[in-house]
Amino acid sequence: MNDNLPETTHGGQVPVGTQEPIPDPGLPEHEWRPTDVDPKAERRAERQVAGLFVVAILGAIGFIASYVIFKVGDTTDTIGNLGASNLMLGLCLAVTLLAMGAGMIQWARKLMADHEIVEMRHPAASSAEDREAAVSILQTGLDESGLGRRPLIRNTLLAAGGVLGLLPIVMLRDLGPLPGDKLDHTVWDLNTWTPEMQAWWKTQNRTLQRVVRDVVGTPIKVTELEIGDLVNAEPEVMFAVDPETQQPVVEGTQLLVDKSKAAVILNRMLPSDIVSAQTLNWSVDGIVCYSKICTHVGCPISLNERTTHHLLCPCHQSTFDLTDSGKVLFGPAARALPQLQLTVDDEGYLAAVRDFTEPVGPSFWERG
Repeated sequence: MNDNLPETTHGGQVPVGTQEPIPDPGLPEHEWRPTDVDPKAERRAERQVAGLFVVAILGAIGFIASYVIFKVGDTTDTIGNLGASNLMLGLCLAVTLLAMGAGMIQWARKLMADHEIVEMRHPAASSAEDREAAVSILQTGLDESGLGRRPLIRNTLLAAGGVLGLLPIVMLRDLGPLPGDKLDHTVWDLNTWTPEMQAWWKTQNRTLQRVVRDVVGTPIKVTELEIGDLVNAEPEVMFAVDPETQQPVVEGTQLLVDKSKAAVILNRMLPSDIVSAQTLNWSVDGIVCYSKICTHVGCPISLNERTTHHLLCPCHQSTFDLTDSGKVLFGPAARALPQLQLTVDDEGYLAAVRDFTEPVGPSFWERG
């Protein structure tokens, strides 16, 4: 048994939580820092910390300037044998983070309170008094940090942190090109077509774009669909081939983007089942056409209840009524499915009268 520990009335040791600190633990006498006893050294350290924070600000500004000046991914824009964009962005960000870290370390080592603190052990369950004491300790730490009486450090730190926060916002621009009004139009609108698509269209000698089966690209006649049929479809330009080069008119990333926005479903029902006047007017012999993209988070829809004419989204069970303008019957979707107005061309194939009259896809695209 340690003879230095106090004993209880029963001869045992005092519980750990009630022990008093040792008056003289044998530590060397505290040595004050120059900044604790010399006002000039204190002011000099304060200027050093503020200077490091200013360097951090300049580094962040350099990062933003480099992002604007040097084109990302440009292999011809180099410094030495390194890409100028990556090099300058990396250097400026490194300077900003290094200066911020060094400034905080210098602040803690030279200017924050420098004395020994005794922390008594406490029970695992915190009482109200303990919580109040913790708040008091935090307040003491804030007071001893000197933020209130060192406005130069405080203001430069806040400025450096604010500018540093701009850097990830600037880099968000690399997520991709801004959409502009591209969310409001699909390739059902012939006015949005590229020159290659327009050139192909001139060879067709038609004014209406057909609705064709997905995957195979074959046009659809009214007589080919029976009551209850559900067909996944796309605009015919998605399958167009240049007659001279025999190459697809739309391919690669453009093909994926255009198909994802223009995908539709066709469903045939009895005209007497249709409730909405617009749905009836935009249909052909009971064949209705709606966007295949759910207005909740953009999942493709294809689960059809033949007897009720309800269309279900497999992701979150949003349910749409195909007889009544695609309105939402159930689920998290907040907007009806956009409907595509149909007609029949001179050869008897289903065709679109025009583009959707509202944006397709998730409801957050809508700004009304």
